[in-house]
This record gives sequence, C-alpha cells and structure tokens, in this order.
Amino acid sequence: MALAGCSENAYMPEAAEPIAPPVADRRPHTFTRHGIEVKDSYHWLRDQSYPTVDDDDVIAYLEAENRYFDSVMEPHRELTETLFEEIKARQKPDDESVPLKDGNHFYQWRFEPGAQYRTWTRWPVDEPGAVETVLDEVALAEGHEYFALGSFSVSHDGRYLAYSTDTSGAERYTMFVKDLATGAVLPETMESTLGDAVWAADNRTLFYQVMNENWRSDQVRRHTLGEPVQRDEVVYEEPDSGFWVDLGEASSKRYVVISTGDQVTNESYVLASDDPRGELLLVAARRVGHEYYIDHQGDRFVVRSNDAHRNFRLATAPENDFSESTWTTLIEGTDDTYILGFTCFDRWIAVEERVAGIDQVRILDREGGERRVAFPESVYSVGFGANAEYGTDVVRLSYASMVTPDTVYDYDMGTGDLAVRKVREIPSGYDPDLYRTYRISAPARDGASVPVSIVHRKDTPTDGSAPVYLYGYGAYGHAIDPSFSTSRISILDRGFVFAIAHIRGGSELGRDWYEQGKLKQRTNTFNDFVDVARHLIDEGLAKAGRIVIRGGSAGGELMGAVVNQAPELWGAVAAHVPFVDVLNTMLDDSLPLTPGEWPEWGNPITDKDAFELIRSYSPYDQLAPGDYPPMLVTGGLNDPRVTYWEPAKYVAKLRTLKTDDEALVLKTNMGAGHGGKSGRYDALYEVAEEYTFFLVALGMTGG
Repeated sequence: MALAGCSENAYMPEAAEPIAPPVADRRPHTFTRHGIEVKDSYHWLRDQSYPTVDDDDVIAYLEAENRYFDSVMEPHRELTETLFEEIKARQKPDDESVPLKDGNHFYQWRFEPGAQYRTWTRWPVDEPGAVETVLDEVALAEGHEYFALGSFSVSHDGRYLAYSTDTSGAERYTMFVKDLATGAVLPETMESTLGDAVWAADNRTLFYQVMNENWRSDQVRRHTLGEPVQRDEVVYEEPDSGFWVDLGEASSKRYVVISTGDQVTNESYVLASDDPRGELLLVAARRVGHEYYIDHQGDRFVVRSNDAHRNFRLATAPENDFSESTWTTLIEGTDDTYILGFTCFDRWIAVEERVAGIDQVRILDREGGERRVAFPESVYSVGFGANAEYGTDVVRLSYASMVTPDTVYDYDMGTGDLAVRKVREIPSGYDPDLYRTYRISAPARDGASVPVSIVHRKDTPTDGSAPVYLYGYGAYGHAIDPSFSTSRISILDRGFVFAIAHIRGGSELGRDWYEQGKLKQRTNTFNDFVDVARHLIDEGLAKAGRIVIRGGSAGGELMGAVVNQAPELWGAVAAHVPFVDVLNTMLDDSLPLTPGEWPEWGNPITDKDAFELIRSYSPYDQLAPGDYPPMLVTGGLNDPRVTYWEPAKYVAKLRTLKTDDEALVLKTNMGAGHGGKSGRYDALYEVAEEYTFFLVALGMTGG
C-alpha cells in the first residue's frame, strides 16, 4: 500500500514506533529563463489551486511528514513536557496590561488564569469600579484551531469598537463593529481586511483597508454605520502591484493618513477627520528611493524623510502648506544616528533613534529644547509603548535587556522623571544577578565589524565547553533587539551561551548596514553569520559542531544559506517558515508578496544578473550531496508570506541529497500561518519542541 504522492517505502502506519521518513515523488518539471534551464522535481508540491490547498497528494505528503515528526519527537516527549512546564510556569496566569487612558476611559487587557487569549475591559476615568468587558477573545476563539485579533479601534466618543479577527492564519481579517453602549455587534461586516480601522471625527464613518484576491492591501474604503457594506466607497486604490497601502491616524486625531509604498519608496495622503468625504491631499509625490512618514502637531505637520540623508532627518511643514519646498529641518540626518520613528504630542515630539547600535529616545519641545532619556543599562532595547493621549506630558515606553524582564515606563517629558509602571512578573522565580549580558564585535571577511549580543549564566564556562545558541535574521532593515525572553532561561540554565548576530541586512548600525545586506550585496548577510560563528570559535567561546542556530522567515533563508556554506559548524538547525525557495518565488509574480519584494532581492524575471545572483545563494537551488546537521523545519499551510511549499520542497529535496543519518524533520501547522500556533501556551509548546530538538542533537537530554 503506497501513500499518495510518496514512494512505496513512505507508507506511514499510525503506530507510535519509529518510522521511516517519507520520500516525496520526483516529478519532472523544467523551465527556462534568460537562456538557463532550471529543473525542479518538487514543483508539484505547490498546489495549483493555491490559495486553496486541496490536492490529495500534497496533503498526504505534508501529513506524512507530520507523522514522521511526531515519531521522531515522541521518545523525547517527557523532556518536551518538562521544558514546556518550565516555560509555562514563568508566565503570569492572570497577567494584565498597564491601563491606558484614551478619552474618557481607561482600557486594559488581561489573561484569566489558564486562558490562551485575552479579555479586554474598560472603565470610566471617574468611575474606576465600573469595569465592563468590551471584547472577549476567549469566546471569539472558541471552536477555532487558530485565532488572531487584528484591529482594536474605538470611536472618538467611546461608543463603537471596530475589531477584526483571523481564524485561519491566512491574515485575511473579518472586521466587525460592536456598539459598546448595548453590547450588540452590528450586522455589517467587512471581509478581507488588514490593519487597524480609523474612525472619523463624526464617530459614524469608518475607514479600513482591503486585501485583493492576491493578498495585497490595495484599497482604503469608507463605511458609514447603518449603511450596507456593498455601498462602501473606495477612497484610495493603488495601481502599482508592487506597492502596499497602509492606513493610520495622526497623533492629534485630526487627520486620517493613507500611505502606499514598497521597500524603498512611498507616498502619503491626508484627509481631515472632521470632513470624512472631503479631499484626499497628497503630501509629496512618489519618487524612487524617497521614503517619508508624516504626523500632525497643532499648526504643523512633522515629517521623517530620507531625502537628505539615508539615516533620515526630521522636518516640519506648515499645516496649510506641507509641500516639500516648505519642509524645515528639525533634526539633521547624520552617519552616527539613525532616526527610526517619532510620535507627536501637543507640546512634545518623542523620537526613537539608534546610536552605535543602541536604542535611544530623544524628547523635543515646541521651543526647540531637547533631552535624551537615560536608561539603567548599557545594552538594552527600548521603544514606544501604547500612547493614545495627545494632550499629555507623559510618553509610555517599553524597555528590556537580555537580563532585565520587560518593563513599562512612563516618562514625564516635562520633568524628566522615569516611572516604572510594570515589570514582567515571573511566578516561578528569576534572579537577574545570576546572568551576564554584554556585546562584542566580530570581524567579517570583508573587514566589517559585526555586533554580537551575548547572555549566559555567570557560572557557565566560556572556554568553549558550553554549547552556543546563535540567532540571526538580517533582512528588510529589521533590527533584532537584545531583549528578554522567559523561554530562553530554560536553555541558559542548561548551560547554553545565547548570542544574537546583528548581521548586515538589519539596521542595527543604520540604514547603510541594511543596504549592505540586500540586492547585489545580499551574501554579506550569510557571510557575516558564518564569520560571527567562526569568531566565537577563534575566541574560545564556542566549538564547531556545538553551535545550534535558529532563524525564521527571511532568517530561515539565512539558515539554509549558512548550512550550505559551512555545515560543519552547526550542531543543529531550526529553520522556521523558511524563505528557502527564493528563485522560484521571486520569479512568480502571481504570488502576493513578490512584486513588492523585488526592491529587496532583485527582479530575476527581467534582470539576468539578479537571476544568477539569487540562484547562486537560494538555499533550495544550492542543495548538494553531503553531510548536513540535524534540522528542524516548520511551515504553515495558510501562510501567505512564506508559502507552505517552500519548506516542504526544501525538505523533500534535502532528503534525497544528505549522506548522513542525522535527523531531518518537517512540521507543517495545518491550521495556522506564518506565526505558528496562536494561543499563548500552544506557541510556548512549539518553543519547547525546538529546545528538545537541540538538546537531543547535542546529547544533552539529562534534564
């Protein structure tokens, strides 16, 4: 009896005995581009009816891989359960957020003991005892394998809540409107939405963004309460298939802001909130390479733009004339300071920056004065928390380091006082004095100096005898913060050294650091990661074969590339929803993300050089016979970002090429998407599975 889509020896019985890995069919498929023939024997794993996935052979193969994953992990289930219970015990069962004032109410979410999802409540500012539940995620998630809350947007008068939910992981949210005065959910619902809804000043008009059939946000629509959704008008529609539309609200709440752009270019429009059917005003017309972001403060707009420096400047423009010619610099762009973002208050502007790879917060007043917020550690992560009030002197900040649990601060921009509002509680206990964190620099092969953030127990040896867990991402200018993790304690307490390689492709050292890891310089990202590992070995902190590595999405591409480049260095690999079939994906402009991704990776459809470069590092295309380290690969059947067939094809091909007997397992979440399982405890269990895989691979299963 043969399993559909797999060879004869891949039949998978239901018994818990160890079973042979499935072997996917090889089905001839070739195509030619730029005169180069490419063979892809596993092309069939891309269901031709996608985004519907109903091909029996495809489903059978994925389910066979899942059964094999279970059979490999089952002998170590006790260890997984131990790790899970440890991690779970560090989560406060009845955790809650710091109350947030918005208008006449305070808002707060909380987890009831044992709950996987949040309950949202509020109470009047002058009646702290009059608590009401405004949204119950637990009830909304009931009966669903997956649940995610998208928008949570309350009308200016506090009467209506617009919220959206996703119950498949496909990131197509359905939006509802709830009357908080009566508790009734209104009959009108908006399908295939993304992002937050924005209310106009009349509290009856709602703006929302819509995904097209190709999972691209290309429209903003306007809905009036009580009117049929079918009559909703398109306020803005983006014609460029590479651009995505975004929707927001100015801090002053006086303007609706619509932005559209790709990885390197954008433009914005503003619409007066008190005139929701008024004219949409263009701020600055798009031109390739110009990125800018706008907010409103009193009689002026504030703009963050890269027009004068790649690390951005901050400028102001009069409210009645915000054309580019009126932009007046408030903060110059410099090589040393990367301006990440800002938020406006009636008397202040709070600015997020990064200096020498470390987050900073700068406060500006309307008279031209400024100060920086001082924090207690030298290596940390900080950013804006929830800030709903415009007319306030207090900005909420979220702070953490690799040894300091997540901390919520309220910073008084007038007095300079930094007040702790909440420190993450760890019920099972945690002593930060047992751990040490610091940052080093590793030399890359081309002379660049790569920052590395490190944490370990103070009693962990640093002579190379301890295993090292090395994490990296390196794409889209996304910086990996040296932040806290309750899960990580389980491996630190088992003697691991944990390190983050702040490789090029991220923006830890500014915009140039990002640009040195994209397009024609993409391979710097992979080289940096390997060079960091080799530096740790050279310095005596690590040993080859005792370094476990993890990356997800574009970081999963990193995992595939560094395994191909230096397989001997790694003791085990976790590649989560990995972007490993880069060439095929960038050649498929029918996929939702592809056109917008060309500024990041290059366009192999029209550019032969881009085709050849991508092919030269694409992990799937560069697999070759040889020995590979133990590998755990994951995917999500409903993932619209990295489609399920990328990890599936990668594992199927690797099985036929690896010459070792090390573990290679694929786990596909059949009811989830890019982020894996959605419940807070379900997600933690998947972390425990990863840690189990690493500990088994290194022979460290003693507890």
